[in-house]
Amino acid sequence: MSGKINTREFSINDYDAAVELWKRVEHVEIAEGDDRESIAQFIARNLGLSRVATDGSRTVGVALCGHDGHRGHIYHLAVDPAYQGRGLGKRLLDECLRGLRRTEVKRVIIMVADDNPRARKFWKRCGYEEIPGAVAMGIDL
Repeated sequence: MSGKINTREFSINDYDAAVELWKRVEHVEIAEGDDRESIAQFIARNLGLSRVATDGSRTVGVALCGHDGHRGHIYHLAVDPAYQGRGLGKRLLDECLRGLRRTEVKRVIIMVADDNPRARKFWKRCGYEEIPGAVAMGIDL
């Protein structure tokens, strides 16, 4: 650990390192739509919004960020376990939110697993609220 963490826009060249990071972070689920091609399409539609944090050549944080024109979304915000607790997740989040503000969306939605109390605590500290009555639903295509 050099102590000098840099952040920048996520590019598809960061994909392999991001997947390795997501595998090291508890409760991050790599699922359908997280393959290289899908992520490349996502970042192409949301230029400049996703972020990566590096310590030298090591990827230590990632946040995928985008919007649908109405709501912003943040996916797979993850920080290497050795770097957690230093404000890096909040730094990546703040950078994503700055980008989303430029798009003029008015609300950001995230999904947090109900069996992940640490993540729920992080998001609440960042000002997010649980949406009463909302139930996450999905369908595979």
